Amino acid sequence: MSLVIRNAQRVIPIRRACLRQKVEAARRILGVHKFALGLVCVDNRNMRRINRVYRQKDVPTDVLSFPFHENLKTGEFPQPDFPDDYNLGDIFLGVEYIFQQCKENEDYYDILTVTATHGLCHLLGFTHNTEAEWQKMYQKEKQVLDELSRCTRTRLQPLSKGLF
Repeated sequence: MSLVIRNAQRVIPIRRACLRQKVEAARRILGVHKFALGLVCVDNRNMRRINRVYRQKDVPTDVLSFPFHENLKTGEFPQPDFPDDYNLGDIFLGVEYIFQQCKENEDYYDILTVTATHGLCHLLGFTHNTEAEWQKMYQKEKQVLDELSRCTRTRLQPLSKGLF
């Protein structure tokens, strides 16, 4: 199914082809390439607004995920009844925030990939509200990013590393 990438900001230049290639690889590794996915790149102002509306946090952030299938158990794949339900949901990437957080020796597109992978895990029911939940999410992220690192000859680390 399709991966739709929308650049809804003008602060940070985005090479969609590079981002698409890496996110498609992460989707294949996770086994969700048959599900549609929306990826929306936003600036700090819009990410702050979305975070305030949906999480009551008046600050920009790196990623927010909005699942099409709610209440999935951790790591569970959606079981659509209709073709139109083959949709994972939408991931909003705070590209300005992510760019500002990048360290000098980090590749921006690698960090976008790590952040999008984190968002994909959220769409599959993974959370990190408790240490036990974080452990499951961290292991899934690490599994996907290790495989992706082998394919791309990079060293990607989970976004939630060291959370607990």
